[in-house]
Amino acid sequence: MSDGKQVVIFGSRGQLGVELMRVFAARGWTVAGLDRGQVDVGDSARVEEAVAGQNASLIINAAAYNMVDVAESEPEAAYRVNALAVRNLALAARQLDALLVHFSTDYVFDGTAGRPYTEEDSPHPLGAYAVSKYAGELYAQAYLDPLIIRTSGVFGPAGTSTARGNFVELMLRLAQQKQPIRVVEDHVASPTYAPALAERTADLVDRKLRGVFHVGGGTAISWFDYARLIFDTAGLKPELRATSEREYRTQARRPKFSALSNGKLEKTGIAAMPPLPQAVSDYLASRKVPAV
Repeated sequence: MSDGKQVVIFGSRGQLGVELMRVFAARGWTVAGLDRGQVDVGDSARVEEAVAGQNASLIINAAAYNMVDVAESEPEAAYRVNALAVRNLALAARQLDALLVHFSTDYVFDGTAGRPYTEEDSPHPLGAYAVSKYAGELYAQAYLDPLIIRTSGVFGPAGTSTARGNFVELMLRLAQQKQPIRVVEDHVASPTYAPALAERTADLVDRKLRGVFHVGGGTAISWFDYARLIFDTAGLKPELRATSEREYRTQARRPKFSALSNGKLEKTGIAAMPPLPQAVSDYLASRKVPAV
C-alpha cells in the first residue's frame, strides 16, 4: 500500500544519483533506483516498462551523457540520452500523474553575460552537448509541468568510484604524477557539492515547487582557482600553472562564465548552498571514511 511517497530515480549510481537515493530514503520515501545497466533511458518501451510497476508520485532523472568533447563527434548519442530520453521520462511521468524532476546544466548558456546566470536569462547553448541538454529541458516542458534544476560542475563522494570521476579526483590524481598541472583561468563556473544538491532537490520537492531553478555551488570561481583551493585544502603543493582557452583548445566550445545564481532558490526560504571551501573540505573528509 502506497502513501504517495514513492520515487523512481534514474541514474541512481552516479555522483548525484547515490546522494538522491540516500536523501529521499532518509525523508521517508520508498526509493527505486535504476541505472543504465538496468534501463536504457533512450528506449521508450523500456522506460515505460520500468515505471509501469511502480506507483510513483515522483520520477527523478539524474541520468546524463556528459562527455562534452566526445559529443562533438557523436551528437546523436548525446541527443538520445540528454533529450529524447527526457521525452520518454516525461511521457512516463504523465502516465502516472507523477512529478518529473530533471537535471540540466549551466552549459545551456553561452557565458557572455559575465555574471552568474538567473532563471530569467535566455539559454544559448554552444556545441552538441549543450544543445542536447537544452533540448531535454524543452521536451520535459512540452509534456508536463516539471521541476528542472540547472547545476554546475557536480562533485560528490561517489566520484571516487565512478568511471569518469570528477574535477577534484582529476586534480588529486595529477598531483600524484609530480608534473606541472595546467588549468584554465579564463573559464568560471560554480562547482556544486552533490550531497548539498540532493538535499536542496528534496527541499524543492517538499515545497511542491515546479519550473526552472538554479542550484549551483554558490561560488563563482575559475577552474584554476578551484584547483588551487583543492590543493590548499588537501595540503598538497604541486606545481600549478594557469593556462587559457587559447592555449588549451578543446573539441567543444564551452561557456567562459557559466556560474549560476541561486537567488530564486534562496527566496523560497531554502538554505543557501554551503561555501565552496567547506564543500571541498567535506568532500576530502568523506574520501578518508571507508564505504559501508
